[in-house]
Amino acid sequence: MNNIYEDLKDALDKKQGVALATVVGGPAHVGTKLLVFPNKTAHGTLGLPELDEYVRADAANAIWSGDASIFSYSLPTAQSFDVFIEGFPPPPMLIIVGAGHIAIPLTIFAKTLNYRVVVIDARAAFATRERFPSADELIVAWPDETLEKMDLYPSTSVAVLTHDPKFDEPTLKVVLTRNFGYIGAIGNRKTGADRAERLLKQGLTEEQIKRIHGPIGLNIGGAEPEEMALAIMAEIVAVRHHKNPTEILDWTKK
Repeated sequence: MNNIYEDLKDALDKKQGVALATVVGGPAHVGTKLLVFPNKTAHGTLGLPELDEYVRADAANAIWSGDASIFSYSLPTAQSFDVFIEGFPPPPMLIIVGAGHIAIPLTIFAKTLNYRVVVIDARAAFATRERFPSADELIVAWPDETLEKMDLYPSTSVAVLTHDPKFDEPTLKVVLTRNFGYIGAIGNRKTGADRAERLLKQGLTEEQIKRIHGPIGLNIGGAEPEEMALAIMAEIVAVRHHKNPTEILDWTKK
């Protein structure tokens, strides 16, 4: 049992997502615990392999929602169990593809909101620590090749700011096959339509392409890099909280 709590503490210290499941009702095994990670691997057991298997999926979902709820499970053996599952989501992460002028204030806004920020650009002259002192990580490499190797989760947002098909289309082909929370790409409506047509010809589906937020950001009427970055960050936060940004916010209900 102590190992479970040590593993939980280790995951939280490393800012990794994790969920803890505990049997709170049933004919046996009350108090047993299972620690579930984003890839659905687990430490510990709830006493029955069948119950462990049922719980894994709900626990993995709880990681991203951060919910704490009691779930009821009926096994083929006619045994029923109540399991308390508590999710501990990792800090949200923003991956910025393209280290141009908009990326600089976007990094600052994201860090202010406690996002982990990764900036990726194949152009070493742009992705420098002088330009991005607050970024958690700067990667000088082709974005699509880098993203292929990264662990990417529903708490991850991606802002594609390269405005260059040779960068943004390979990137989108990678991220649209993964379970991201937000995917946005810079460019006007015509640019987006032309890009969508090319991506369709490259094998992506219309359903996948509809996941792209483009033109990226909310329409707040700004044109300066800082204003565009604010519009992008506002849209990312709205999507993260499953909110419609056109709705009027009633602060009395917060």
